[in-house]
This record gives sequence, structure tokens and C-alpha cells, in this order.
Amino acid sequence: MKQIPNLFTLLNLVLGFLAIITILQNGIIIANGPAGEYLLDMPEKIYLASLFIALAAVVDFFDGFVARLLKASSEMGKQLDSLADVVSFGVAPGLILYQFLRLSLAKEVNGLDASIWWTLPAVLVPCAAAYRLARFNIDTTQSYGFKGVPVPAVGLLIASFPLLYWSANTAWAANLLLNKWVLYAIILLVSYLMVSTLPIMAFKFKSFGFKENMPKYLVIIVAILAAFLLKWAAMPVVFLVYIIVSLAFKNKTE
Repeated sequence: MKQIPNLFTLLNLVLGFLAIITILQNGIIIANGPAGEYLLDMPEKIYLASLFIALAAVVDFFDGFVARLLKASSEMGKQLDSLADVVSFGVAPGLILYQFLRLSLAKEVNGLDASIWWTLPAVLVPCAAAYRLARFNIDTTQSYGFKGVPVPAVGLLIASFPLLYWSANTAWAANLLLNKWVLYAIILLVSYLMVSTLPIMAFKFKSFGFKENMPKYLVIIVAILAAFLLKWAAMPVVFLVYIIVSLAFKNKTE
């Protein structure tokens, strides 16, 4: 019985591994257009990586729930959970950013010959995730609030990019995700948010009263409305609202 939560955690790791396989199996497609020009794109199948990361987030939530339900929490489970999170919400999202940087560079003049150094900033995301999780494991003050943005939140944000790219109804939205400077800014921002000590709320409830949980309910309501109104574009909006509400109600978060 004590190993059941660990099996959930390992499923999280398996889903992260499948996300990585999906990302790496889909390289850049180079084709010739009607006028002989090069057409560059990534196969749409990379969206499966987004699905695997989202499923990993669901499993990551339930492994803690199952551990508490079975009273099977352990130090090993805590360490195993962080190791799985590094893969599913650090390495896999970092590779998504790496592929978008490759596509961004490939669309530039002589971009196919661009140095690999232009894509290496993507490695900051898994590094920041590993640092954030290691610090969390030795910090006993983060039971009902976090110091820095939790790694799964960043992983889900980045996992939404392929879905946004292929479902965007406007050219500017897709072009934004193919701008290497925008991607570099995103990498720096999310890496900083993970390693920072900003007070960020955790969705753990001591009770379900509205007054003491008002910030959490506010984010949940925004998430539901955004999902209906914005579809795949909801994730970046919810991520920003999550950060803003956490900082606005930092006394409750802390």
C-alpha cells in the first residue's frame, strides 16, 4: 500500500518521458513552395507532448492526494516526486522551447546554418526547475504557500505553446511564438519566477470557506471563464492571473 503513491509518481515520470520522445521525433520539415521558396514548419504531432505534460500534471496532483489518503507519505516519495517533476515540467518544456527556437532560427536568412548556441538558452528552464525543486525539498516553510512559482505551473504554461501555435486564428499570435527574442524573454522570465522567493499561493485548502480562500477561488473562476472564452489561449492568461493574485494577496499566501 505504501508504494501506491510512488507508482503514481513514476507514472508522472513516464508521461514526461513520452512527452520528450514526442518532441524529439518531430524535427523541422523543409519543403518547397509554389515559387520554389522554402517552407518550414514542425509537424503538428508535437501537440501530443502538450497532452502528456498535462496528464503528468493531473497525476502529480493525485499522487500527493493518494499519499495523504493512504497515510503513506514518506521522504522517499517526496524526493521521487521532485525527480519526476524535473523531467515532466522541466526537461520536456525546455525541449519544447528548444524546438520553437530552432523553428524561429530556421525562418531567418541562413537560419538553417545558425549556431547551436542560439538554442542553448532553453536549457535554463530545466536548470531553474531542478534548483527550485531542490530548494523546496529542504524548506519546511512551504506547506500552504510557495516561495517562487511552482515548476508544474511553468511546465503547463510552456506546454500550451504548441497548442497555441497551431490553433492561432491570427498571424501575429503564431509569429509571436516564432520570435526568438520573445522566446528568450519567456525563458528568462519563467526561470526567474521559479528560482525567486516571491510568495506564491498553493492550492491546498485548510477549509473551504470563501473568506480565507478568496484568492484561490478567484483564480479558479478566472481559469474556468478563460477556458470557455479563450480555449488554448487560456493558459498564459491564467498563469499571469495566478502570479498577480498571489502577489496582491501575499499576506494570505505567506
